[in-house]
Amino acid sequence: MYGNNPIRPPVSKSQKGGDGSSLDVKHVFPTLQGEGPFAGHPAVFVRLGGCNLACHFCDTEFEDYTEYSLAQLLERVKTLALNEDGRRVRNLVVITGGEPLRQEITPLCEALIADGFAVQIETNGTLWRELPRPVHIICSPKNTGHGYVPVRADLLERISAFKFIIASGDARYNHVGDVGQGAYNIPVYVQPMDEYDAVKNKQNRALALELAERYGYILSLQTHKILGIE
Repeated sequence: MYGNNPIRPPVSKSQKGGDGSSLDVKHVFPTLQGEGPFAGHPAVFVRLGGCNLACHFCDTEFEDYTEYSLAQLLERVKTLALNEDGRRVRNLVVITGGEPLRQEITPLCEALIADGFAVQIETNGTLWRELPRPVHIICSPKNTGHGYVPVRADLLERISAFKFIIASGDARYNHVGDVGQGAYNIPVYVQPMDEYDAVKNKQNRALALELAERYGYILSLQTHKILGIE
């Protein structure tokens, strides 16, 4: 959206879908997870609509969404998890956005876990809802221009890994900020920002590599873009 999206607040319990019985969904699709701890794993992505931030580098379209009932969404995920022989080969479900914690995703997570799926969510770290313990939470903090803000304690203790976006030419994103990860010894991934410019992207990769080697971070490349898949 490159920062052109409307900023949407969290869905409250009094609103339609506030109990998680329905969700605003942009897209549900089979792919490989391209980033972070589960890179390379066959997965079904559930891209939810709307975000509470508007980041200038965000290359994801998450508006123009459709309402799904929880039952419809679960059926869609289970269908896409199968291969052509009808065997489940995608055992990971990635719930992303936009910002997935805008909506009440707890019932969805509970149902997926009960059906034997591993569940990963990708969040910007500004919102929180009570999620089942088995959910893997990957947090990609965002710098709004006033520095990185410490992640709220209720979310911090649940985070499986941090993913920091790295851009050599942007002072907001040319380093890894302290958002509280050290207190819990949470793994940190550094991922070069894709600026759709070959020269800038090369510089971003070089800086991410340097940071990984200097501080022991884990390098994350967007392998789905390298492979030309969604």
